[in-house]
Amino acid sequence: MQKRTLGNSGLQVSAIGLGCMGLNFAYGPALSRQDAIALIRGAVERGVTFFDTAEAYGPFTNEDIVGEALAPVRDQVVIATKFGFKDGETAKGQDSRPETIRAVADAALRRLKTDRIDLFYQHRVDTAVPMEDVAGTVKDLIAEGKVLHFGLSEAGAQSIRRAHAVQPVAALQSEYSLWWREPEGEILPLLEELGIGFVPFSPLGKGFLTGKVDANTTFAKDDFRNVVPRFTPEARQANQALVDALTAIAGAKKATPAQIALAWLLAQKPWIVPIPGTTKLNRLDENLAAANVVLSTQDLRQIQDALAAHPVEGARYPAHLAARVGR
Repeated sequence: MQKRTLGNSGLQVSAIGLGCMGLNFAYGPALSRQDAIALIRGAVERGVTFFDTAEAYGPFTNEDIVGEALAPVRDQVVIATKFGFKDGETAKGQDSRPETIRAVADAALRRLKTDRIDLFYQHRVDTAVPMEDVAGTVKDLIAEGKVLHFGLSEAGAQSIRRAHAVQPVAALQSEYSLWWREPEGEILPLLEELGIGFVPFSPLGKGFLTGKVDANTTFAKDDFRNVVPRFTPEARQANQALVDALTAIAGAKKATPAQIALAWLLAQKPWIVPIPGTTKLNRLDENLAAANVVLSTQDLRQIQDALAAHPVEGARYPAHLAARVGR
């Protein structure tokens, strides 16, 4: 597995990480604990060194699974987790008060069975708490050795600048993929200016870019995609044209649409590290092989032409979730 460094932080990770949320949260039936641990350890065996979790995934249970899975190889991997929701529950809204951040860090350390959090993200910007207080609290945790690097998730440009002025931000985690390119406007140039790495979540469009989801697909009742406008049957039918175009490009490269989507992200900047999630080892193998797919200038132009010809339909979030982004 190739390695990449997140911005100027010196934090080196595998070129493709593993988003662990979907192992037991948000995407339908959870894997058994045993199977989830086996998948994470399978990723380690395949060279993955970057694992992403959060107290809100469960809440708490995902961190516990990740901690047990990685305990035998703790010094060989980078673990990222997050703070920022009341009682770890997204439905209760933001809470990034300094005392909460400290409590979350201590609880995460216990669940992750470790003495340090490699990368500690604010999950969403809390407009009730000055960003300087948030960054200052994480700076103190870094001084104490409980945290090694500071991150932000789905933060806007002003918040990123304010945080970075207090404690250098190692990485921003936000959605970015072939069907959500908004970060290209303001965020990517800012990250390059400040030397901040970028960690795209949902790099496969919440599964749509794999080509395995179509207008007839049904989701489990507890699958997050049921409330996403972009996943209505009508939107999926309209967006199929883009997947068909990617499938044709992939065929010429002897690759899959998912591999093209991930290779495209890797080709954008050397400090971008996507974290696709999966519950299946064969999909993990497919995703990781994307690091070996080299896209030529002509390939990238073909992909750009496909994007221009097939604009994506549907919002990526319902209104109440979109309101938490980019602040």
